Amino acid sequence: MSIRLFILQKLSLFFMLSTLITVAVSVIGTALDPGARFGYDALLSPLFYAACCVIPTFVTYSRRELTPKELVGRMVLEWILIEAVVLYIAYSSPMIDTGRISVVLTLAVSVFVIYLLSRLISWLQDSAEARKLNDELIRFQKESGKESGGQVR
Repeated sequence: MSIRLFILQKLSLFFMLSTLITVAVSVIGTALDPGARFGYDALLSPLFYAACCVIPTFVTYSRRELTPKELVGRMVLEWILIEAVVLYIAYSSPMIDTGRISVVLTLAVSVFVIYLLSRLISWLQDSAEARKLNDELIRFQKESGKESGGQVR
């Protein structure tokens, strides 16, 4: 994969993560601290978290196609790095009550769920694109077979 295509995928991932993080913050905040109110600067926190979470995903970049074992290994490393980044930011922030184990566990589980959802959405997008390319290839083969008078299997 080219670095250009990889960076475009990471930009798409950034916007996907921003949305998923916003939803998670809303759900978790409503459940754990429904009376909290924030200023407009709080709207930037999902963007900050998303940017920080995209950086560890660069461990999956490779110019050659990875074996399934290599890919799974890099994905596990990617997830661990993302968990570490988010928990580091949480423990560094005076706004997040990391003294409560329920907050830390909820944060860790939400990172895992968001990671799985982002992987699922990316897989669905890739699958749809592959299906479209396969359909176009089949159509092209049929058209080429008709023009040359040959049969297409």
